[in-house]
Amino acid sequence: MTLITQARKNNIPQALKIVAADEGVNVDFIVEKLQSGEIVIPANPRHSLLHPVGIGSGLRTKINANIGTSPTESAVDNELAKLKICVDNKADAVMDLSTGGDLDTIRQAIIAASPLPVGTVPIYDVMVNSKSITDVDADKIFSTIRRHGEQGVDFITVHCGVTKDLVPLIESRVGGVVSRGGSFLAAWMKRTGKENPLYEQFDRLLDIAYEYDMTLSLGDGLRPGAIADASDTAQLSELSTLGELTERARARDVQVMIEGPGHVPLHLIRENMEIQQKRCKNAPFYVLGPIVTDVAPGYDHITSAIGGALAAWYGAAFLCYVTPAEHLRLPSLQDVKDGIIASRIAAHAADIARNLPGAAQWDLNMSQKRKALDWEGMLGLAMDPEKARKYREDSNLPDSPEACSMCGDFCAVKICRETV
Repeated sequence: MTLITQARKNNIPQALKIVAADEGVNVDFIVEKLQSGEIVIPANPRHSLLHPVGIGSGLRTKINANIGTSPTESAVDNELAKLKICVDNKADAVMDLSTGGDLDTIRQAIIAASPLPVGTVPIYDVMVNSKSITDVDADKIFSTIRRHGEQGVDFITVHCGVTKDLVPLIESRVGGVVSRGGSFLAAWMKRTGKENPLYEQFDRLLDIAYEYDMTLSLGDGLRPGAIADASDTAQLSELSTLGELTERARARDVQVMIEGPGHVPLHLIRENMEIQQKRCKNAPFYVLGPIVTDVAPGYDHITSAIGGALAAWYGAAFLCYVTPAEHLRLPSLQDVKDGIIASRIAAHAADIARNLPGAAQWDLNMSQKRKALDWEGMLGLAMDPEKARKYREDSNLPDSPEACSMCGDFCAVKICRETV
């Protein structure tokens, strides 16, 4: 049984109790929101090391970090090093997006080592292990999804809303299709003339998801990859389809969240969040960014954090980090850390605005340490204590241990404390 089915039978799974304790809310709240579909807890029972995480309404905004190999960089040890960075820097979930090397071995190593929920995109596995597009059929897609469930994957991105009738809508786009899974399925449909199996055989997908209690992350295969394409007909038509599929999944006690854009200018973010909430009946919204400008390669962890803070303030529940390497290369270990911290800043800023329990208290504690010129206290409370300490230790400190190298004896806090 899925967590939802167990909760409906008044058997409260331990995962719900853990989430309630972590969030500082009553377990009845978690039960209610899980049953309504406004919260998901990705937790495949086969993932033995998992610490469950809740995503959705009334909970702290969560962060996902993508890791994974490429055809040119496929060392398992490097992915496990990235995973450690994700855990150490307090990401809430991780996705294995590997496309190079032995994908099963890599995936199983990540699941075995991860206390975080692990997500995958099974169509990547299908793509890598097929000789050509026409070598792919529905059985290959669904057998791959089942294998991921058997291995303990907690949530999967499935591009069910990329349907045959929507493919022509992308022809007028500036950026085309930037989702790998979306582009593959669009190409497969054009080549074969068939409908997307993930849409056409959605009940088959639900059967597998129910069996392994894998949360379905309904992917935005037609998300805008250019500011000029934001909120276009292709994107919003796909979202409407995902709303219909959300209701079908909920009727089967399968957990669902919805993936969102993408490249979106600031003035359209609120509209995007509100449309999703309406069409998808408040299913948790999992957004990539949104990236608010196209012109900052090398700094897209910043463009993403700007959009992510606004998106979370308007209702997004789950932010997929973007690293400085976005659009340029496979992220390095440092890129992974920088992406996580940038997204955590965005999430925390939104949580303060949402008045979530404990969010503002963290900032109040930091402010009190600053007023007291308690440097150890400040460093301990920093989002990235390691970096903050390095900056402090590397600076040319003045004689007074209370001051910093920027202000020295002209420290405003020190002056006010001594004279006011």
